[in-house]
Amino acid sequence: MAVYTDVAADELTDYLSQYDIGELMSYKGIAEGVENSNFLLHTSRGSFILTLYEKRVAKGDLPFFLGLMTHLAAHGLNCPQPVMNRNGEALGALAKMHLAGQDFSMSRANALSVSGWRPLFNAASDRADQVKHGLRDFIAAELDYLESGVWPRDLPHGVIHADLFPDNVFFLGERLSGIIDFTFACNDLFAYDVAICLNAWCFESDHSFNVTKARAFLNAYARERSLSESEQDALPLLARGAAIRFLLTRLVRPKDPLEYARKLRFHQSVASVRDYGLTVSGMVA
Repeated sequence: MAVYTDVAADELTDYLSQYDIGELMSYKGIAEGVENSNFLLHTSRGSFILTLYEKRVAKGDLPFFLGLMTHLAAHGLNCPQPVMNRNGEALGALAKMHLAGQDFSMSRANALSVSGWRPLFNAASDRADQVKHGLRDFIAAELDYLESGVWPRDLPHGVIHADLFPDNVFFLGERLSGIIDFTFACNDLFAYDVAICLNAWCFESDHSFNVTKARAFLNAYARERSLSESEQDALPLLARGAAIRFLLTRLVRPKDPLEYARKLRFHQSVASVRDYGLTVSGMVA
C-alpha cells in the first residue's frame, strides 16, 4: 500500500456522497508499501479503507479483486468488504483464506508466476550489475533453473493472496484483525502463497532466516489446513520462486532487490522442508 494520488477533503466528500457510509469526519493516507493509494476513513458510521487503484492495475481485473473480497468477507475472513454505492455497483489468516476461497467462482491467472519473471528480468537486467556486480548472472542462472521444468504444476491450488506482507495485515494487540490489499490476488498453488509468507515474515532485519518464526507460522497454517507431503517437498523450490519474484519486481521498481537476493541464496541452500522447521510427517517440531 502507499499514497500516490492526493485527495482533497472536498473531493473526497463529494465522492463519498455516492455511498451510504455516513458523513466524513477525518481521513489519512496509509503510507506503507508500493501499490495503489490507500486511505483510512472515519465517518459517522464507522471506519473504512478507500483504495484508489493506480495505473498498474488493469481495469478488467477489478471485478475479480472486489468479488473476492466480498466472497471472503461473507465466509468470515476479516478483510475489506467492498461497499455498494447508491446505484448498486461494487466497483468504487492465510489458510482460512485458502479454504474460504475454494468455492469462489471467478478466476484470475497469476501474471507474476514463472512465465512472467523473464520479461521482468529483461526489462531491468541492465540495472542488475549496477546494484551489485554479478547480480545479473545470478538472476539469469536462477531463472534458467526455474524455467527448466522443475516448477510444480499439480499441487493443490485455488485463490491466493500473493502479497501477504506485514503491512497488509492489521492486528489488535496479538490478534489478527484484518487482511487488506488484494491487488495481486489470483489463482495459483496454495503452497506458493505459504512460500511468499516465509519470505515476507520469517527473515530478520539482517536477512538471517528465523526458523522459530517459520515453525510458528507453519504450525498455525497446519492447524487450519495441512500441507500435503508433495507440498512440503516442493516448499524450498517455491520459496526460491517467491524470492526471485520479489527480487525482480524490486529491481524494476526500483526498490532494494538485494534483500531478496540474500533470501534466495538461503533458499538455494535448503536441503528439505526440515530447514523451515517442518518435519516430514507434517507435524511441526
